[in-house]
Amino acid sequence: MKGLALVPITQREAKTFVERYHRHHAPSRGGKFSIAVVLDDEIVGVAMAGRPVSRVLDDGFTLEVNRVCTNGTRNACSKLYAACMRAGKAMGYTRFITYTLPSESGASLKGAGWRLVGEAGGGNWNQESRPRVDTKLDQLKLRWETE
Repeated sequence: MKGLALVPITQREAKTFVERYHRHHAPSRGGKFSIAVVLDDEIVGVAMAGRPVSRVLDDGFTLEVNRVCTNGTRNACSKLYAACMRAGKAMGYTRFITYTLPSESGASLKGAGWRLVGEAGGGNWNQESRPRVDTKLDQLKLRWETE
């Protein structure tokens, strides 16, 4: 294949790629599907999409892109975000969300037609009534959406 191309990938393969290359997150636990992007037959990025982490947003028609991870190949992130949206539409989803850290520019999302809708999250999920492992990423995030 010449140039960037999308290929199917298993959840397990996507998780292995995320474990190797993601700067600040472990792989998502589960998901609806994963997609890979290759350059010259080498995987250079993956995306993992699933139900929204926020129960408030989990209406059955919203798909969250939980992880996008590349080795830095130019335009790979934008291609993955756009592919997740197209695949999700084919599955009947009507709303698409993802999150970035404030330190990330969002250029790939803008390039794929997503829009910044505001701040979200923050705080620690570890509560006395439901203990959670502290991920050290308790800062606010930026939510992006597209339809």
